[in-house]
Amino acid sequence: MNKKIQYLFKVRFVFILNAMTGARIFFELFWTFFKIGAVTFGGGISMLPIIDRELCQKKGWLTQDELIDYYAISQATPGIIAVNVATFCGHKLKGSLGAAVSTIAVVTPSVIVISLLASCINTVEQIPPIKKALMGVNIAVAANLTYSIIKLSGKTVASVFSFLLFAAAFVLVFFFKVNVALVIFSSAFLGIAMRLAAQKISAGKAKNAAASTDSGLASNADIASNAGIADNSAEEGKE
Repeated sequence: MNKKIQYLFKVRFVFILNAMTGARIFFELFWTFFKIGAVTFGGGISMLPIIDRELCQKKGWLTQDELIDYYAISQATPGIIAVNVATFCGHKLKGSLGAAVSTIAVVTPSVIVISLLASCINTVEQIPPIKKALMGVNIAVAANLTYSIIKLSGKTVASVFSFLLFAAAFVLVFFFKVNVALVIFSSAFLGIAMRLAAQKISAGKAKNAAASTDSGLASNADIASNAGIADNSAEEGKE
């Protein structure tokens, strides 16, 4: 009887421990994205340095390549970039529930601040200290955006093709005012086409290499066979 009670106690303890461990990761998800949403100004792109530091360097939840992929996907899908990235990260760690927790966490600070300021925003923004503070925030946002551009370009513009695509996209958007969505989807199409072409070329080279190897083996076999015939003929001549 005592052994049965001890066994039930151990099972219950393990169950509670697992539940606490599972709840802890959800709390970490919520608190991490709540902090990111609370201290970030300027939109999703300017959040990149903070997300990189919190998720990639401190937590190790994402690699930098995964983070850049999430940003790229977020650019091409509906919704706010910051919310989309939070959703993708939460889904990677804890599925649909993790995605919901991360999404709610990253928007909660904005909802709180907007709710508090909505009724007096026109008055608040006319106060001189507030105006100067917002000016400082805008400068910080510009610095974050510059850092994000350098960070993204260093990881993604790594070949001649990517540089040409980057330059073409910049010219189209900046000088010719082409719709950004059109540029993004066109770039995605070109990237897929280049990937398929590279795979086809690699497959052709591998096929040619295999054919050359087979041909070399056949030649070696013929040489060995001819050498064997010659040796047999020489032995027969001696006899």
